[in-house]
Amino acid sequence: MPKNELNEKINDNDDKKEEYKLSQSNHLSIFNFDLFRSSSKLLNTFTGHTGRVYSIDYATFDGCQFICSGSEDKTIRLWDIDNNKHIQSFNGHSSYVYCVKFSHYHYHDNHRSVICSSSHDKTIRFWDIKENILFQIFNGHTQWVGGIEFSSFNGGRYLCSGSADKTIRLWDVKTSKSLQCFSGHTSN
Repeated sequence: MPKNELNEKINDNDDKKEEYKLSQSNHLSIFNFDLFRSSSKLLNTFTGHTGRVYSIDYATFDGCQFICSGSEDKTIRLWDIDNNKHIQSFNGHSSYVYCVKFSHYHYHDNHRSVICSSSHDKTIRFWDIKENILFQIFNGHTQWVGGIEFSSFNGGRYLCSGSADKTIRLWDVKTSKSLQCFSGHTSN
């Protein structure tokens, strides 16, 4: 399901001279790309996962920069970019973690720092970073959940999930309800 190699832009300077990208395998590497010189410099490598990293996300909150990562080792990890260290791990999925996203809805609506994850175990889970707890689980898909995306409207209150069950579900994060199940895909 997931890509073997992931390259994702995580930051972009206003002057458009530099771009920061993150790539992964069993570890995360942050690169600074000079767009005018076509050169790159390794800024940092984060190690800790024992399996392939399938997904990453970047966010700033509380004045700091963070990356979260999801792996085939069944864990979600939180990394502090400014201090170059692993902060914590979240355990609870019973299989590969395919996608991770920071929830802007929880942060802006409730001043809560939250990571959302989807997994081969057919669930979507919400993790409170400060409390280091699992506080919400969405069930409904009958196969693994590969992708999740928060809405760009209503402060990210809605979440879409795509699954190998050939459906896309629309969830209301506030009420924990599946609002709609879209079907029509013929292949997972």
